[in-house]
Amino acid sequence: MIVAGFGFRRAATAESLLDALDKARGPQAPALLATAEDKAAAPAFQALSARLGLPIHAVTPDALARVETPTRSATVRALRGSGSVAEAAALVAAGPGASLLGPRAVSADRMATCALATRILP
Repeated sequence: MIVAGFGFRRAATAESLLDALDKARGPQAPALLATAEDKAAAPAFQALSARLGLPIHAVTPDALARVETPTRSATVRALRGSGSVAEAAALVAAGPGASLLGPRAVSADRMATCALATRILP
């Protein structure tokens, strides 16, 4: 299963989120969307979920903070306890042993980031 994790600003639109997803995914299609718990109900994120017909996994602040991410934004770490909300949310939602499929992608308007993660099941 592929999980698309998102980090985004309050002003992000569904188009911002979709742009970041399109840049991150290549040929892979996610089966689940994930983001920080307090952002899961954001109208833009809900609109993306409805548009793609995908469920949402809301990740707790503690779970985000426990994940080491390749991206290490000092600003995001100060606000969220993680170097990248997109990367951490994708990894947490994909489950133990998950790995990122590539670097996070940033929307053209710089309002959203997306990272894809998967876990190989035995």
